[in-house]
Amino acid sequence: MTWQVLNPYDQECIGSVDLVEWPQVDRWLDEARALHEDRQAWIPVHERIAILQRAGALMRERAEMLAMQIAREGGKPLVDARAETSRAIQSVELCVHELFASGGRQIPMDLNEAGAGRRAYTFREPIGPVVAISAFNHPLNLIAHQVGPAVATGCPVLVKPAKDTPLSCKSFVEILYEAGLDEPWCRFAPCTNDVAEQMVTDPRTAFFSFIGSAKVGWMLRSRLAPGTRVALEHGGAAPVIVDENVPRENVIPALLKGGFYHSGQVCVSVQRVFVPRAELPDFAAELAAGAEALKVGDPTEEETQCGPLIRPAEVDRVEAWVAAAVENGARLAAGGKRIGPTLYHPTVLVDPPRDAKVSREEVFGPVVCVYGYDSIDAAIAQANELPYSFQAAVFTERLQIADRCVERLSGSTVLVNDHTAFRVDWMPFAGRRHSGLGTGGVGYTMADMSPEKMVITKR
Repeated sequence: MTWQVLNPYDQECIGSVDLVEWPQVDRWLDEARALHEDRQAWIPVHERIAILQRAGALMRERAEMLAMQIAREGGKPLVDARAETSRAIQSVELCVHELFASGGRQIPMDLNEAGAGRRAYTFREPIGPVVAISAFNHPLNLIAHQVGPAVATGCPVLVKPAKDTPLSCKSFVEILYEAGLDEPWCRFAPCTNDVAEQMVTDPRTAFFSFIGSAKVGWMLRSRLAPGTRVALEHGGAAPVIVDENVPRENVIPALLKGGFYHSGQVCVSVQRVFVPRAELPDFAAELAAGAEALKVGDPTEEETQCGPLIRPAEVDRVEAWVAAAVENGARLAAGGKRIGPTLYHPTVLVDPPRDAKVSREEVFGPVVCVYGYDSIDAAIAQANELPYSFQAAVFTERLQIADRCVERLSGSTVLVNDHTAFRVDWMPFAGRRHSGLGTGGVGYTMADMSPEKMVITKR
């Protein structure tokens, strides 16, 4: 069996990957467990550092090829694909940095009489075989965030890429091999969903890293073998509160970037914007004008700002959600139409019903909803009423409003005067509630994959 990889813009086949069946995965899991259990087989830290450094250098040499591959298989505009490639290279370099910076710690034991006469310290060990399942929207950097830490911490890893975007993952794994990593330490494992579930839930899997839909992530977590640790990164419906009298030139460009970057196919994409009711008409008109001006088209062209959705069915879904919102009272300020089978125009909806899908579920498309509010507290309450909790934002020139939103908005991160889609790769990145479990970011993932072991000596 194979996956045919289609360019999401023109639906042309650009490549294929052969799928692995369960017997092969079963052998790989045996191999991974044996590597972990044989301490003589562990790769010394200095060799892991050298492998990652060589991999980073190879990625720099091939940066333009990697960026074009992201644009062609994932539909991300080339300017953003180049940024993703730079981030992926930095993610690999961060793995090296963390190996220099991380380590064990001393635990004070003489804080009471019972502990007196003892010394204790910790060191880190690899947790064991890692299984990583990734998403399509950042096909290189997400893989770097999942596989890089496994290599850095000395964990054998099997990685299943998204069906739509396996080529970037394959390139990354091949670069690791070229950099000196023996193949048994990292296996490229494109497979059907039933094989993936077997791989994830197998008792030989020590750590499961998942980036994707909440429905699939929580289902797989419920079926893990006892003892398997897990990190889940899902999505949300990111809220942004705009305070009264904030200069729009400080807000509109950020919302256009945060809402329409990668055509909204980002887990923390700006989706729900709350604006003082008296300012709503002018604010929505200006945001709509910015959305209408965005260049939509072929992601491999330099001037394109918004590319296709990952597959035509997603255009159908977004079109249906927007139509239902408009039918039930939302005002269409911009967009609201498809551009052929693969593109959807950046769309701004004003005051869609609170029970509409665009208001309650993750759109994962180029749609931003703007709502009027009568008080900051009412806006915060509406922002918090969904079961998602990831990144939220507030734009304000008043310190007390910033403090109130930071304190009361539900989210693992609250950004002040910036959009919700901002991220750097060394920061903690975590979904709460339905939005995920655990904390992403290179250093945090490495800590999850290398738990501390404590030593206590008695004098």
